[in-house]
Amino acid sequence: MVGGKTGAWKIPSSESDSLNKWAEKARFQIGDSLVWTYDGGKDSVLQVSKEDYTSCNTSNPIAEYKDGNTKVKLEKSGPYFFMSGAKGHCEQGQKMIVVVMSQKHRYIGISPAPSPVDFEGPAVAPTSGVAGLKAGLLVTVGVLVLGLF
Repeated sequence: MVGGKTGAWKIPSSESDSLNKWAEKARFQIGDSLVWTYDGGKDSVLQVSKEDYTSCNTSNPIAEYKDGNTKVKLEKSGPYFFMSGAKGHCEQGQKMIVVVMSQKHRYIGISPAPSPVDFEGPAVAPTSGVAGLKAGLLVTVGVLVLGLF
């Protein structure tokens, strides 16, 4: 329910009563729906572009709803701009921006750590590089000495 209550789609009594304050606190996801209840004979809900939202231009809406019980499904991430279609209401603050989070910003719980492997005894220490080099040199010298005979 837009504004968290029935009848919230109205001219706000103060800046703190603005629907944008409510929308800023909410986390909207792709697939969520917004529901407005209002008197369809006196008001409407317009979905508009950012430019029309900023200037309160009601003449070119993306979508217009007048039924008094409007439901809009949020199908993509990014901002959605809504305002009243009643003359003068947008200019008095009856408008709202809803930002839908992208899929990659959805909350993902922390995965549990993998189970520890059963203990299989002590780890074998790696051979020293110097010890391996000495053994290789000794074998090479031995082959050369045998080659002289």
